[in-house]
Amino acid sequence: MNVGEQLVSSYLRYIKGCDFIQTNLYTLDRQGEIDVVGIDLKHKKVYICEVAIHLSTGLQYTKDKRPNNVAKLVEKFGRDIEYARKYLGEYSHEYMLWSPIVRDNASNPTYDQSGHLELVCSQLRQKWQVELQCVVNADFDAALKAMRRFAGTQSAELKCPMMRLLQIEELLGRHVNKRGSVLLSRGAQVLEEAMGAPAIANT
Repeated sequence: MNVGEQLVSSYLRYIKGCDFIQTNLYTLDRQGEIDVVGIDLKHKKVYICEVAIHLSTGLQYTKDKRPNNVAKLVEKFGRDIEYARKYLGEYSHEYMLWSPIVRDNASNPTYDQSGHLELVCSQLRQKWQVELQCVVNADFDAALKAMRRFAGTQSAELKCPMMRLLQIEELLGRHVNKRGSVLLSRGAQVLEEAMGAPAIANT
């Protein structure tokens, strides 16, 4: 499992409350894999996720050295939809694309990644009557922050390495900030005693 798939798996488990997570699920009827699948038994819901962590270029699938986002994603989600409807028909379906950086380039539609996603959503809606949730840019950042907040509320050790790291970062940050406030207060007190007059502490 790569880092992106682990991140999405953690989000589905800890934020969405999924009971079962499967990564790289092989699709039986058409060759390929679904990156992450999460099943919420209580609400009879399945999350079908594709993950594209392209940082330096932004979201960029290519074919023959040319951008191929639309064709690639429509093909991937078309395969996912067929699989979910055939084998997971007893659940409601939510389809998600996770990609942290999606760039705008309105002056050149060939490289306009945001425009590509609009086309992907439009084609999936038209052919499959499916609404694709794109967790990109600010939404991706918000998902990370939600995971960090959740991790910070947990006192027990989280077993997932991704969530354990966020837990350490969040709790360490609180500790350092609290310790810094205490040291600042002590420093102001020492200065006051040395000067023989009230010191002005930073707020």
